[in-house]
Order: sequence, then C-alpha cells, then structure tokens
Amino acid sequence: VANQKGGVGKTTTSINLSAALGEKGKKVLVIDTDPQGNTTSGFGIDKNNVENTIYELILGDCTIGTSILKEVVKNVDIIPSNVNLAAAEIELIGVEKKEYILKNEVDYVKNNYDYIIIDCPPSLNMLTINAMTTADSVIVPIQCEYYALEGLSQLIHTINLVKERLNPDLDMDGVVFTMYDSRTNLSMQVVENVKQNLKAHIFQTLIPRNIRLAEAPSYGMPITRYDPNRSFACIAIKRQRHKRSRYKMMMQTAPKSPSSSQMIEKIISFCASGSGPIFCTDSPSPFPSSPPEPMA
Repeated sequence: VANQKGGVGKTTTSINLSAALGEKGKKVLVIDTDPQGNTTSGFGIDKNNVENTIYELILGDCTIGTSILKEVVKNVDIIPSNVNLAAAEIELIGVEKKEYILKNEVDYVKNNYDYIIIDCPPSLNMLTINAMTTADSVIVPIQCEYYALEGLSQLIHTINLVKERLNPDLDMDGVVFTMYDSRTNLSMQVVENVKQNLKAHIFQTLIPRNIRLAEAPSYGMPITRYDPNRSFACIAIKRQRHKRSRYKMMMQTAPKSPSSSQMIEKIISFCASGSGPIFCTDSPSPFPSSPPEPMA
C-alpha cells in the first residue's frame, strides 16, 4: 500500500483491509515499513517495547520468524516497526543488493499466508523500493483533494522503474479513493479527473469519511473490533457468509474462490457498504477517554 503523499489513508487501509481479510478466514501478514510505526500501534502494540522489529530484520540482527508477532487480531500477524527504522537507509549504505533484503526474508514465510500487506512510508526511499521489490501488486490510496494528485505520476513512474529493473512481477493493482465527501464538488472533481487521466484500474468503491474509523487507532483496534456492532465491514462480511451458506445449501457445491484482486475489491466494497460511511482517514480526531459502550 503505497503513496509518497502523507495522510491519504495508507495505514488505515492496511490495518482495516488486513483485519477484514482475517475476518473472512484468510491468513494475513502485515509488514510495517514506516518508521512512524502507526500500523504497529494501530493494532494495539507498544512499538517502543518490541524486541525485534523490521529494523533488526533488515540489518540481519534477527530472523523473520523471531520478528513476527502472532495473531495480533484474528488471523493477522505483523512485523512491527518503530522510529529506529529511520536510520536503516544510512546503515545500508554500501550494502550490495540492498533492494532485495526484505524480499529475501519474506520468501521464507510467504507460503504460510494468503495475503501479505506492506504499509509503505510516505516517501519514495529505499524502504519503499524494498517493499515494491517484495510485492506482486501495489494499491494506491488517494485522498479526494487536489494536493493528493500531485506526485501521483511520479509514484507511477517509480512503480514502472521497479517493474522494469528489479521486480518484473510487480503490477499496479489499482487506485482507491479515500476520505470521499459526496457533499463537496471537489471530491467528485478529483475522482473524475483521475478516471479521465489515469490509465490504471480504479476501485469502484469510494471510501467516505467517518469519525468512528478515526477514533479506532487511539484504542489500538481495527474498525472490525472497535465498533463491530455498527461496522458496515463486519455487517457486510456476515451477510456475505450467510449468502454463501445459503448458496451452498441450494447448489450443494462451494462457489469458486475469487482471485486476489477480486477478493481485495470485495473487501474494500464491504468496508464501505451500508447506509453510512465507515472507512477513511489517517487524520487524528478527538476521542473519549474510554471506548464507547456497544450499541444495541
């Protein structure tokens, strides 16, 4: 999940997409490559008291097995990060084939997971290049504001360079619009502008703003745990399970499993379905001192 622009929804997308995939029974590994460590803390982990992080992994001070924290939420493991990672680029000066360090480590465990989601830092540095060299596809969150469009062409150029020189298997999976506000003309104009000028897949689902999602990281929970009674992601997943169960009973056979792109498209759609918005922003917001009471 990459975009060199900050505050567009990379971390929020990574946390909640992985949690929703986990709720659907998929085994997921999340890799936090951002020195801010927001994905790590977003799962309720004290990033400053973790023994092994991706920093130690990149420097060869630990193995990938010892750096993985198991089952931070249902079916989701994570390789955490903290501020120490900011020094990694300096530490790697002069190291040969440093673009492949993360890929070489992930190769040991990738067969243990259905999905590996990498949250990239808001820059096009060596950490992002390592992530792209490791990945098969890139999801690009774009905030529905003008500044978010600046640099998009540079990001696409970087993806193409990595594909050409380092990772021929890399593709751009698509653009997902975040923080969409249907009440403003600007959001609609940004969406139309990207659709007209970007020759890449664009996810049909628009992720709207929602205060509950902005509050969830302060409690170290994905939205599927923070507000399951009102989370349209959870409701949609339950509905999908019910429909699949009825289909099996009627047809006496299981439906064909969707491809990775189809599954991600469905999960993103699930997380934005329902009569109100749910899944959108990295930006901080005021929150109460304790979690809200469950809704009836």
